[in-house]
Amino acid sequence: MDTGSDTSTFTEGIGDFAQLTPDAVLDHVEKAIGKRCNGLCRQLTSYINRVYEVDVDDGCRLIAKFYRPGRWSRAALQDEHDFLASLRQDELPVIVPLTGEDGNSLHTADGICYAIFPKRGGRALDEPSAAQWSEIGRLLARVHGVGARQVAQHRIYMQPDASTEDQIQYLLDEHLAETGLRDRFEMDVDRILDVIEPLFDEVERIRIHGDCHRQNMLWRPEEPLSLIDFDDMANGTAVQDMWMLLPGRLRDSLPEMGALLDGYETFREFNRAELRLIEPLRFMRMIHYLAWCGRQCGDGGFARLSPGWGTRPFWQAEIETIQRQHDEIVQALASSVVV
Repeated sequence: MDTGSDTSTFTEGIGDFAQLTPDAVLDHVEKAIGKRCNGLCRQLTSYINRVYEVDVDDGCRLIAKFYRPGRWSRAALQDEHDFLASLRQDELPVIVPLTGEDGNSLHTADGICYAIFPKRGGRALDEPSAAQWSEIGRLLARVHGVGARQVAQHRIYMQPDASTEDQIQYLLDEHLAETGLRDRFEMDVDRILDVIEPLFDEVERIRIHGDCHRQNMLWRPEEPLSLIDFDDMANGTAVQDMWMLLPGRLRDSLPEMGALLDGYETFREFNRAELRLIEPLRFMRMIHYLAWCGRQCGDGGFARLSPGWGTRPFWQAEIETIQRQHDEIVQALASSVVV
């Protein structure tokens, strides 16, 4: 989303997956890959999308992923698939969607985009060893090397004066107007924006994973780590793909960040000035998540899981969290942490 607008990432409305019966899912998979399925269709846990495990007659087990309508444009989904294809071309350990007989990896059924992936087993990387922190760094450097070759035209730019300001305006207009807390929320977030926006002026923005945490690192014994789930790929700073991996704030995670950067700089130079963006990026993540929840709150499932979302006490607590994050940002910028 090179204009800074959020319209290519989210649109109003929640998709209806009612037509995705097991028979329909199997029919769509067969149509996409040109092979017969054997009848197994098991729905997997996924709140946003609908994801199914299916078996093909040749013994191959596949994952069918149906993207929630209204969340991503088709062009934005194609950006994800193109990035994955480029990563695989460079022999990086990512899971790439299969192409059908027409050569496409992105398919459409009844207005819903979907893709078919090979199933790959493994475990999330819960507690990396020192060697694994370096391996993660090497993997991210290679991902970013590919990501730096071009931008994703239909994905957001993760910067405070683009995606974050759009998300803040959405929250102010749609969720805070009736709480009596709109002005207070706006004052506190503006205070942070005034501090952090200049920090992003001269930072390189490349294609990144965008949601890089340890649950999206797949570990199998005697194999390289795999990076999975590129749903939230974006144009952003390299450090965005690092900070969520850490066990705590940077000041409490210096050994882990040091090992990660040692591995990273084996393949790609890292601008250490980006480390000062970690706490601003944490604030941006808070706003992003609030806006994401706001767009889901009309969904019955979300309402059952988060019955108090959007109430006055909810926003009072969020404002207090944002105020504390302002203090964390100021403290981090004033310190001289060396990694």
